[in-house]
Amino acid sequence: MTVVRTAVFPRDAASVSRLLSDYLRRTESEKAERGLATPGATLAGRYAREIEDPAAAFAGNRVLIATVDGVDCGIVVVSVSPVAVELSRLWTTPPARGRGVGSALLDTALADAVTPVRLSVWRWREDAVRLYRRRGFTVVASWDDRPDLICLERPAPVSARP
Repeated sequence: MTVVRTAVFPRDAASVSRLLSDYLRRTESEKAERGLATPGATLAGRYAREIEDPAAAFAGNRVLIATVDGVDCGIVVVSVSPVAVELSRLWTTPPARGRGVGSALLDTALADAVTPVRLSVWRWREDAVRLYRRRGFTVVASWDDRPDLICLERPAPVSARP
């Protein structure tokens, strides 16, 4: 069974750092495979801050952690503004995939959304794109100029609309 909780800092800092490091290193490796990044390059400074001090890097945001059998194995960062909720860093560890961890994280992040929800995902992450589409996301005009990045949005729930 997957349990999703809101990270509490400093208690969850090490787990959040490990999950973010896994996510960022995997992403940079995948980008390098596709010629979008330099193979073996160190993580950019902005990413290092997320790993070294996630409490500060994500201050004001909600960080959700998924746990299966006592092991923290998934993460998503939820940023809320008056006009939209933005999801980032949705990640499950490879051993946790196919066990509903990503769905549990996404469903928890969406549960309280009363505004549109937006996110971006790399085109090659087809499983993630399918998950987002199943949850009502559609492709929208890009707000990011990086190649191979897809921007998606899910409208606000009907009950939340004026």
